[in-house]
Amino acid sequence: MKLAFVPIDNRPVCYTLPKLLAEIDESIEFYIPDRKYLGGLKQEADIDHLFEWLITLPKLDAIILSLDTLAYGGLIPSRRCPETFEQIKERIETLKEILEGKDAKIYAFSSIMRISNNNYNEEEKEYWSKWGKKIFAYSYHTHEGNRESCITNLIPSEILDDYIETRRRNFEINKIYLQWQKEGLFETLIFSKDDCAEYGFNVQEAQVLEKMGAYTKTGADEIPLSLLSRAIQGEIKICPKFLEPESKNLISNYEDVSIEKSVLGQIELAGCKITDEENSDIILYINNFKNNQGEIVMKVGTESFSKTFTTPNKPYMIADVRFANGADNNFVKELFKNKINDENFYGFSAWNTSANSLGSLICGAKIKFFAKKYNEKAFKKLQITRFLDDWAYQANVRQQLEKPNIEKTTELMKDFEKTLGKVLNTNIAVNYKFPWERLFEVEVDFNWYNFTCDSIRNWLLCCFFFSRFNIQK
Repeated sequence: MKLAFVPIDNRPVCYTLPKLLAEIDESIEFYIPDRKYLGGLKQEADIDHLFEWLITLPKLDAIILSLDTLAYGGLIPSRRCPETFEQIKERIETLKEILEGKDAKIYAFSSIMRISNNNYNEEEKEYWSKWGKKIFAYSYHTHEGNRESCITNLIPSEILDDYIETRRRNFEINKIYLQWQKEGLFETLIFSKDDCAEYGFNVQEAQVLEKMGAYTKTGADEIPLSLLSRAIQGEIKICPKFLEPESKNLISNYEDVSIEKSVLGQIELAGCKITDEENSDIILYINNFKNNQGEIVMKVGTESFSKTFTTPNKPYMIADVRFANGADNNFVKELFKNKINDENFYGFSAWNTSANSLGSLICGAKIKFFAKKYNEKAFKKLQITRFLDDWAYQANVRQQLEKPNIEKTTELMKDFEKTLGKVLNTNIAVNYKFPWERLFEVEVDFNWYNFTCDSIRNWLLCCFFFSRFNIQK
């Protein structure tokens, strides 16, 4: 199968993770642009180069693409980009011509612009540092009350006008994509609700698009991976099992639907079927929260896992969503008591939001399940990466860092590497990077060390003959 993939940006979870997933099946020919042409925290993607790259691709079975990347230069630029509606419209019309020339199924997604409830402007326009919370409140209460909130009087008119115009531009562009969908351009088109709450302009826009026939989903970064999963032919029967079943109606942080609806939606989007345990191909365990979803980095606590967990005698995978942005230490400790390094283990994820974890997890499981040329080493590499990132770094080491520090990170991660090595029966030498020079994401890369009896014997023989040679000299 030949697949092309245009990521949201160059973060590890957006660029490296899809490659790790595709490598699980060696029969997949996976095409992805060079990382340097994709957007970052402070720069936009080279859209002209990406257009040329798309044009020169060979005949493909499927194309998975982020429309935000090709319209604005990335997910973050879609919120910051100063270009007008007319300029963006002209650009995407060129994209449409390119895609119409491709004899491939196109799986695409576009974000519904988020509204962050904070005053951090790292990923927003400069004025968000002062007015972000007030803009969020204005959006929330206007939608909730179905009338303009009085908070508008607290925000300078030029700032509010700019914000509203940016939203209007992105919304109108999304309506164009929806028209293309109706014309048959896309096999699947998803509008993602990124970092949303119960009310807000983004939720309101999603409701309008849905009435027009659109397919919307809560989440963002995992959506391309869900579409990758959807492009893989075949249907897995999945049985979701909540470890806190009485609390599956609770809503995750940064989402607007219950964890149960999020799970069912991610299974559906991946092109899989929901069933009971007896008839399932794979059991999906969800370590969900009992009260509220915790978040270690934001110092939001919640009740950790306190039961016994035993892996089943059939294929299974685990979405650890008790905390956002990191694993539940108690659950991982309990999980490691089990033998998880076997053929029944189909993956672990505790990455960022609940939707992020679920979408990426199901994608890896589906690729492994239907792999024509299964690469066991690639699957193990994926799991090592996820445990080191989601558990070791996000849930533990990150809290001990004040700023990105490779040397300190490397030292603090050693004990976790040793624990994981024993659990997964592997020896690795790990390198860490902070590609966006912030603590939010770390990049994990490693080399394998396989110390077998033969390799040790050969090494000792080499040392012996080398020493004899030096003595004779």
